[in-house]
Amino acid sequence: MSQATQFLGEELSARENTLETARFEVVPCGLEATVSYGTGAARGPQAILDASQQLERLVAGKTPCAQGIFTHAAVDCEQPIEDVMADLRARTREISARGHVPVTLGGEHSISYGAVMGVVDGLGPTAPIGLVHIDAHADFRDAYQGHKHSHASVMNLLAAEGLPMASFGVRALAEEEEAARRAHGVLTFDGPELVRAQTTSVQLPDAFPENIYVTFDLDGLDPSVIAATGTPVPGGLGFYQALDLIESTLIGRRCVGIDIVELAPIDGQSVSDFTAASIAYHLMGMAL
Repeated sequence: MSQATQFLGEELSARENTLETARFEVVPCGLEATVSYGTGAARGPQAILDASQQLERLVAGKTPCAQGIFTHAAVDCEQPIEDVMADLRARTREISARGHVPVTLGGEHSISYGAVMGVVDGLGPTAPIGLVHIDAHADFRDAYQGHKHSHASVMNLLAAEGLPMASFGVRALAEEEEAARRAHGVLTFDGPELVRAQTTSVQLPDAFPENIYVTFDLDGLDPSVIAATGTPVPGGLGFYQALDLIESTLIGRRCVGIDIVELAPIDGQSVSDFTAASIAYHLMGMAL
């Protein structure tokens, strides 16, 4: 089977697949440099692109692709991780400066640093950004296993940049991470409380930024929904629960960037790939 190069592929008309006018610009970034358990994240972006060929144009009553989806060539992830971050940051900066929404496909969660900071650069200091973070893990380690840009420390790095964040679904974290997220004032809606109460909506404080960047680590979902991730943790969010939580945070706000990370495809099991592609397209719909 040939590999797809465009998100949604043949479903797009020529007009819908034009860089200058596309509302959404997809950036594949299959970085896999600091994984600490399962492997395979490098193949995540391609698996999402391939699975997206099976999506329908209509999602949750909206047709995001009618606003345009352009897919870029993949970021070169054979170079040092610092150069990957710089390249990705430059790409998302250009996309945001065009007034479009970058949708970065990972790859491990460390890529979110470059993707988010590019949006910060592109929008400038007059448009502060808040992060909505879906994850099984807090990702507040300090240079985990010697890597500054570790997938386990990415949110710590972004918090250090002064970005407010609301975190959903966490159910595996170290004591140092709990202390760090408290020190940074992270709004925490952890997995056990959300799942046990079947919570599907939250209200963020009025002071939380109007511009929202959604970073969606797929292990935030329960392994019964997505098994193909390098660090699966039981007790996770449901598919619609996660999407509804995100949508509730966007009420009165706007989505300015998206990433979907940590898909580690399992050969012969396409359900996780398709679910990841569906999440990407649902999030585009929410950003309209």
